[in-house]
Amino acid sequence: MIQRVEEAKRGSAEAYDELVKHFSGMAIAVAYEKLHDLHLAEDAVQEAFVEAFVNLQKLQDPRRFPGWFKVIVERQCYRYLRRKSFHTSPFHELELPSDNQESLEAIVERRELFRTLHATVADLPSHLRIAVQLYYFQGYSVQEISDTLEISSTALKKRLFDARKKLKNTLHVADLVSVFTDLYEGGTRMLHIVNGDVVADKLRQGNMQGEILVWRELYPFGPVFKEMGEFNNRELRAKYLERTLGIPASEYIRIAKEQEQKLHQFQNYDEVVLWFEHDLFDQTMLSYLLNWFNGKSLGKTKLNLLCIGSYPGIQLFRGLGQLSTEQLETLSGTWTPIGGVELELGSRAWEAYAAEDPNKMIELLVQDTSALPFLRHAFEAHLARLPSELNGLGIIEQFTLETIASGIHTPIKVFQHVGDRLHELGMGDLEYWYILNTLIVGQNPLLKVKKGIVPFADLNQSSLPFHESVLQLTALAEDVLEGKIDYTDLEKLDKWVGGIHLQGAANWRWDSKLKLVVKA
Repeated sequence: MIQRVEEAKRGSAEAYDELVKHFSGMAIAVAYEKLHDLHLAEDAVQEAFVEAFVNLQKLQDPRRFPGWFKVIVERQCYRYLRRKSFHTSPFHELELPSDNQESLEAIVERRELFRTLHATVADLPSHLRIAVQLYYFQGYSVQEISDTLEISSTALKKRLFDARKKLKNTLHVADLVSVFTDLYEGGTRMLHIVNGDVVADKLRQGNMQGEILVWRELYPFGPVFKEMGEFNNRELRAKYLERTLGIPASEYIRIAKEQEQKLHQFQNYDEVVLWFEHDLFDQTMLSYLLNWFNGKSLGKTKLNLLCIGSYPGIQLFRGLGQLSTEQLETLSGTWTPIGGVELELGSRAWEAYAAEDPNKMIELLVQDTSALPFLRHAFEAHLARLPSELNGLGIIEQFTLETIASGIHTPIKVFQHVGDRLHELGMGDLEYWYILNTLIVGQNPLLKVKKGIVPFADLNQSSLPFHESVLQLTALAEDVLEGKIDYTDLEKLDKWVGGIHLQGAANWRWDSKLKLVVKA
């Protein structure tokens, strides 16, 4: 819109007509809040547009147009209030589209629900009512409404949440979102894809409209491929996860097939919403799914993304699972459309992540990745898991040894400390216990257990021996930390970092200072 404002200032009638078309609904809603009469609101807005056109040259910053125009609309309303007395009329005329095959009873019920919805919204406080009118009835985005009302997007989201909460507690409307979509969109069918059961359960408790699919994958661990569904690739990954993490191969394959089958049914839904976070665990999932959707004919299905890296009041945001049901509800409806730019970038990210050559990822990260704002940091953290140029340790192993050297010795506390330092990885406990074990049970161990039982992966975390275990560095570990010994010269590798299979001596190294991958 900024460009259109600038063109209108230069005298473009076409640009000004577009501004009128774009802001009319919002302006009428603002005017109606003042005048409570639809026809007078329309007249006031028409006069406001004339005044704005005459004075447009006085607007120095085109970005201020929404708030500037709102002031003009309100000023016109005050003029009407001073000089006119009038009878009020409803904001929305009751003209609902109906199916020719719809029964008379259904039409009557539908019209009554329409009246009830508007009567309930009309009972809201003014600041909540106008937020609902603009967002749900007029269809403006959060950013557009924020600019017009001159409030932050966070404050607007809070108003929408408060409005939904008030409406839910009334006898008129139990759930604004579902009633609204039934009336205006014919009952939008939605599929929410989330990263874990904790988030899914909380969304269900909050009466989230639509179905919820938990995407059960651990792409930061084990072999990954561009085509994950290819038979040989899936079999290889299943066997690796069974051997390392104890996940039954048959169970993994069953879940993977069920997930893919659900994805193939996406056209059964009007909207698909991806709920993800900033860390590597989620960014790999997001990249995989965007790659999957890229190039497919979406038909009438809309793809949306909700991806956050922080939340007000939470100092160290680790993920959506930290949020309460009410906090998750404040995010409902704030997702943004996924377009071709996001799909194409996600596809390139997945291909780079699954590539055998890590330089593919380096090439991606020097390009513009702003369409997916958390992608760059997450995949830089991914590359840091490669053996370091300094001592052959990946970033997880390095921080684990440093943590124990600092005086933290019990496995739970070590995991918590390393997890906080490397929160951009989104590392789970199952993955970490395996990595910790490799440092203990290898031919050249870097850790020893002074007290307790190993291997940890075979223990119940709630068991007493696990909590009482005490970890210490070996003499070899101290030499490795000091850079005297390269660990990969002693311990032959057999692990995957994305699509890179490190075998024997490490053939790829990470230079943390230059942020480059080098060939050993």
